[in-house]
Amino acid sequence: MSTALVSPVQRLLNEYAESHQNPTNKLVHWVCVPLIMFAILGLLWSLPVPAAVRNICPWLNWATVVMVLAVGYYLRLSGRLAVGMVLVWAAMALGLRVIDGGAALPLWAVCLIIFVLAWVGQFWGHKVEGKKPSFLKDLQFLLIGPLWLLHFIYRRLGWRY
Repeated sequence: MSTALVSPVQRLLNEYAESHQNPTNKLVHWVCVPLIMFAILGLLWSLPVPAAVRNICPWLNWATVVMVLAVGYYLRLSGRLAVGMVLVWAAMALGLRVIDGGAALPLWAVCLIIFVLAWVGQFWGHKVEGKKPSFLKDLQFLLIGPLWLLHFIYRRLGWRY
């Protein structure tokens, strides 16, 4: 198939898939990519925001700012996948609120532990794969990884993206 006929999002997904062929590495990504997303959002959520902002909108924080920026990027690639990511992030935001309100450790500590362990898993998965992580070639693949997982769900459901 000519690359001119492949959409930009599909081209990025195909390129990402090149270093994600091993079944073990794929499984690791199904676990670790969402955990890394959750941890990054949690770490950003933990950064202080001015009290005036918090009083006006308790959901407005550094994590939601980054989510909005990422959605802008996703909208340029695929509106349908962007909607899916908003739903994923909404679920993660609810989880962060729960942890922030009731965990034995502060949210940032929980998320830091998750972040480190998930990256250890990711690098182990790529060692099994025998290929370097895609983001070492191009940082935008840090945003493509979650879409790569989501596109499998869309395909399984028969949804276009």
